[in-house]
Amino acid sequence: MSRKAALHNLGCKVNAYETEAMRQLLEEAGYEIVPFAPGADVYVINTCTVTNIADRKSRQMLHRARKMNPQAIVVAVGCYVQTAEAPVEKDGTVDLVLGNNQKKNLVEALRMFEETRSGSRKTEINHTHEYEKLSITRTEEHTRAYIKVQDGCNQFCTYCIIPYARGRVRSREREEILREVGTLAQNGCREIVLTGIHLSSYGSDLGMTLLSLIQSVHEVPGIARIRLGSLEPGIITREFASALHALPKVCPHFHLSLQSGCTSVLKRMNRRYTAEEFAEKCAILRDTFDHPAITTDVIVGFPGETKEEFEETKAFLQKIRLYETHIFKYSRRHGTKAAAMPDQIPEAEKAVRSNLLIELGEQNRSLFEQEYANRPAEALFEEKMEIDGAEYFVGYTKEYIRVAVPADGDYSNRILEGKLRKPVSPHLFLFLS
Repeated sequence: MSRKAALHNLGCKVNAYETEAMRQLLEEAGYEIVPFAPGADVYVINTCTVTNIADRKSRQMLHRARKMNPQAIVVAVGCYVQTAEAPVEKDGTVDLVLGNNQKKNLVEALRMFEETRSGSRKTEINHTHEYEKLSITRTEEHTRAYIKVQDGCNQFCTYCIIPYARGRVRSREREEILREVGTLAQNGCREIVLTGIHLSSYGSDLGMTLLSLIQSVHEVPGIARIRLGSLEPGIITREFASALHALPKVCPHFHLSLQSGCTSVLKRMNRRYTAEEFAEKCAILRDTFDHPAITTDVIVGFPGETKEEFEETKAFLQKIRLYETHIFKYSRRHGTKAAAMPDQIPEAEKAVRSNLLIELGEQNRSLFEQEYANRPAEALFEEKMEIDGAEYFVGYTKEYIRVAVPADGDYSNRILEGKLRKPVSPHLFLFLS
């Protein structure tokens, strides 16, 4: 009888990709994949450490796994266990630890643990130049696949622990990426999302560029859409934007990491641009593409952020009017430069500032969506859903606006042309020809 394994993912799209790759490794080794619930023989938790909340959730999920089956093997994987000050296996909750660049060894590590009751592995991640070879042949979403093409980061923003958890920039060989994309296309996947820890640096260690990779992926038969993960503003030039515009499969949906709309705060963060330069990058995209969707991340309550600096960020966001703005309260991370900075902002004040920017972000999102009303668009549909007693197929336009069509046929994994009509629910629009 096959052993039962359950997996749980925390954190970013890179983590999600790696979790899916580990799921497929376990399946190939004969494990039966079961829901993350009582009854599994092995629990694998891919942890996250980007914030204190992520650390806490990682610990909670490890403890939950242990409670669900005290006799199971509990495996802690990834960023939290890579950077945790105390070994997470010491409290008896975790049996096996695999740091970053060790996920590919999951099956072997489980075998060794069952034989010897030991075998935890953590790489000296800041000294490795190896790109961890993981791949997938299918995705649970079927329609869209996230493809990890790069790992690590050399930026060392003063608030960020990730370079210590993921190590230096390491890029995946183009041939491996194209082989994986081709397999996914053959298995029905129509949309590819290129992602990485610092995607803009892809190829810097291989003597190539992210643009050349995108151009290669564009040639893979069967792929209808290419989306890009988070980009650094510095990669956006008129030449880069024009080259992307020449590739019809590339979606006009760009996530540019902002973090603050105040240049003095950006400097303390060690972000390598000014607010004015970020605005110029948005202008380049808007000049090149017809009404592109531009999204971003913003941190509120960074150490020393005065009320005037916060108001500067708020005014910047009001002026630049992005499609979506993901707001994060600054999280103090031990080992980063910002953790030792003076004038740490109280949590209550961070919450006030966060709520103000979330409200502004909702207003900007609604304005963007209203501007798309009755505009011709195309949408790729993914799944059937019931909304207020009626059945719809739900999908996304190239700009990542969520739309729905009545389920009077099977529209799964199909691209349809139409226009955005009235809302079916918040941020979900009826899509009709």
